[in-house]
Amino acid sequence: MYNLIIYLYLLGVAVYSRFNVKVRRMWRGERNAFRVLREKVDPNARYVWFHAASLGEFEQGRPLMEQLRRDHPDIKILLTFFSPSGYEVRKNYEGADIICYLPLDTPINARRFLRAIRPEMAFFIKYEFWYNYLHILKHRNVPVYSVSSIFRERQVFFRWYGRQYGRVLKCFTHFYVQNEESRDLLAKIGLTNVTVTGDTRFDRVLQIKEDAKQLPINIVPVDSTTKPKAFIAGSSWPPDEDIFIKYFNAHRDWALIIAPHVIDEEHLQEIEKKLQGWNVTRYTSLAANNASSWRGTGGEALIVDCFGLLSSIYRYADVTYVGGGFGVGIHNTLEAAVWDVPVIFGPNNQKFQEAQGLKAQGGGFEITGYEDFERLMKRFETDAEFLSTAGQQAGAYVSRQSGATRKILSDLQF
Repeated sequence: MYNLIIYLYLLGVAVYSRFNVKVRRMWRGERNAFRVLREKVDPNARYVWFHAASLGEFEQGRPLMEQLRRDHPDIKILLTFFSPSGYEVRKNYEGADIICYLPLDTPINARRFLRAIRPEMAFFIKYEFWYNYLHILKHRNVPVYSVSSIFRERQVFFRWYGRQYGRVLKCFTHFYVQNEESRDLLAKIGLTNVTVTGDTRFDRVLQIKEDAKQLPINIVPVDSTTKPKAFIAGSSWPPDEDIFIKYFNAHRDWALIIAPHVIDEEHLQEIEKKLQGWNVTRYTSLAANNASSWRGTGGEALIVDCFGLLSSIYRYADVTYVGGGFGVGIHNTLEAAVWDVPVIFGPNNQKFQEAQGLKAQGGGFEITGYEDFERLMKRFETDAEFLSTAGQQAGAYVSRQSGATRKILSDLQF
């Protein structure tokens, strides 16, 4: 049944690729993967294979890859992606020796792919459970590890109708899971080769903080007696912007930095239109106008109209907001929390363990609408101790959860 579904999916992708640019990139990339392997695989080298579905999973695997390269420079790394949103952004990543798409999980593709690379070890990040690849790896006695994985009771593995597909989990040599709940669920189906190590993303954001860029941003007070205050919204969507911009249109004593998730011209103009009475600057115009820095003070708004800066920009914040919680789900809260600042986000955060952890520790705050946001911001403005403690709790939570990378690699033999 699984292979039938895969072939039907393959047919659907082939047809849909004619009408969708993203799907077409994936279709072409998967077919091109075998050419990439023919050209780049060194038959005399030792390879470790990392597979990430997309960009988020790549960030979880990245600390492992980079530490492995430091500890064992003789080992080559193969990195594969399923989604164009991961591959297109990281196709030139210097931490891997070969980067390509993963051909779709048909028996023929899986055999051909593994015959070409012959990995000594494989890491599947978080949610990746490809039936044919995993069974062939097990048949070849290749150790396979599930890293930063998290399991929930509603997943197919734990349903009566998913028992047959659930056998794929027996192909893993070991699971390095994020929490105790995942270990307990796996134990219920007879899997005890499990260690709770946490999420490698905590290691990643601490590394990002160390490597943060110095940016042409200077947050300054309105006058000599006023502490500068900066509110930074990252990965925001229109429903997020409707809430916080409404508030700051009535409270222009803050500096406001907005890094929207979508930076097309239509969305940027929409944000500028909502910012009533603000002096608005786009980040790319700083370089274009040879500006030495953006002087963030009350009534000044900066729109970050480019990618790759958000994790460094959070360092300038007194309060942060991470978008997506009024849509498909919140984005990366850890990139903000690592800077010892409180993090606000919308209600769609239940599946994000780090958001639950931040809330429990008093460093993260869920809002369900404008009234919640207004009430929270007024407390931040009037209660300096509350603001400071919330920021300290956010940063401490990230620090306490770090160390997964070393725990995993120290457990393995290379």
